[in-house]
Amino acid sequence: MADAFARFRLDGRVAVVTGAASGIGFASARALGLAGARIAVADINAEGAAKAAASLKGEKIDVATHVFDVADEAGVIATMAEIAQSWGRIDILVNNAGLAARQPSEALDLGAWERVIRINLNGSFLCAREAGKTMLAQGRGSIVNIASIMGLVGGGLYPNLAYHSTKGALVNFTRALAVEWAGRGVRVNAVAPTFVRTPLTAKLLSDAEMKSAIEAMTPLGRLAEADEIADAVLYLASDAAAMVTGHTLPVDGGWVAR
Repeated sequence: MADAFARFRLDGRVAVVTGAASGIGFASARALGLAGARIAVADINAEGAAKAAASLKGEKIDVATHVFDVADEAGVIATMAEIAQSWGRIDILVNNAGLAARQPSEALDLGAWERVIRINLNGSFLCAREAGKTMLAQGRGSIVNIASIMGLVGGGLYPNLAYHSTKGALVNFTRALAVEWAGRGVRVNAVAPTFVRTPLTAKLLSDAEMKSAIEAMTPLGRLAEADEIADAVLYLASDAAAMVTGHTLPVDGGWVAR
């Protein structure tokens, strides 16, 4: 089994994780780092990114911090170029940065709709495009997009149209880019988490009725933990998934199988 486990190792590789200050992003950065990757902690929150980087360094992970907005094209271009120049390569990109606009669709203003699109979809495109340039030049790389079960189903617990729309688009973005870049050595996959216990969902999950409704919709009967999503990210980023591309992997306790 030693050889099988070795395929999950990422020694010598450089991983960029957006939205890495907390939650799924931080857990993914930690998982990749503990597997041997050097981690570029990317987040718009400078203080949060610094705390995340300090925590990773405390576990002997080689880490650098990059503060930028994934929806800012110039910032993405400059940051990805800086990472590639500093470390000589980019092997893994985790497109995790995202946000939602939980409100009835008839009350959703265009500004809120467009902000979700800018971060969730435009940001993923810009980061993939710029990191992808380095990966394509290397002839290898792995992109893991953080989609959602709400990109695979219609929701129903509460209105969140912009989020659902962008996560659905990200699923097909994953397929299309995977097919386009497969012959040039770059794999593109996605993880579709269920409701995960993170700082971003804390307010939602503080509603006991909502939490119970989510658990009732989940065949395994519980919420997911960020580390469980990170395990899937590590698999898709690693050579253990060398024959996997264009796939969206639900980590959802059976939600989409109902």
